[in-house]
Amino acid sequence: FLLINQHWRSGLLDWLMPLFSSMGVLMAILAVAVAAAVIKDGKKQLILFLVLLAGMGLSDFTTKLAKDEIHRVRPLNQIAGTHYVENGQWRTRPTDYVRSKERGTSYPSAHGANTMCMALLAMLLWPRLKAWPLLVSFLSGYSRVYLGKHFPTDVLAGWLWGVVVAGAVWLLWRELSRRYPSLRPD
Repeated sequence: FLLINQHWRSGLLDWLMPLFSSMGVLMAILAVAVAAAVIKDGKKQLILFLVLLAGMGLSDFTTKLAKDEIHRVRPLNQIAGTHYVENGQWRTRPTDYVRSKERGTSYPSAHGANTMCMALLAMLLWPRLKAWPLLVSFLSGYSRVYLGKHFPTDVLAGWLWGVVVAGAVWLLWRELSRRYPSLRPD
C-alpha cells in the first residue's frame, strides 16, 4: 500500500487514477460498447449486455453484504501520510494522523469485484475481445490503492469475488441459453 499510495506517485497518475476509479466513466464506456455491438451485430446483443449488467449488479450487491459484516476501515481513515481525493481535490493525511473510524467498508473492494466480473463475462460473451477487458479491472484495482480507498488485499479479494460471481452468472447464462435457444444472439 505504501509503495503505491505514498511513493510511486506522479502528476499524470494523480490525474488518471480518479478516472480509472470512476463508475461514471465505466458506464459511459459500456454505453458506447452497447451501441457499437447493436449497430454491428443487432439488437440481440442487448441480451448479452443485460447478462453482463446482471453479473455486475450481483457482484456489487454481494460485496456490500460482505462489507456490512467485515467493517474493515479504509486506509485513508487509518494511515498517516495517505494520499486521497476528497471533493475532487487531492489531500494527504498529516504525519500525526490518528485513526478516525472504528468501522469501515474497505474489504472486499466492490470496484475490484465488479470490474473483474465485467471483464470475465465480457471475455466469455464476446470471445473476440480476448483478454483486453482484464486491463480495465487491473487499472481500476490499482487506482483504488493509489487513491487510498483500499489496501491491495481488499482489491485481490474483490477480484476473487468477481471471478466467483462471473463464473456463477456464466454457468446460469449457459444453461438458460441452452434451454431457451431464442435468447442466444447467434
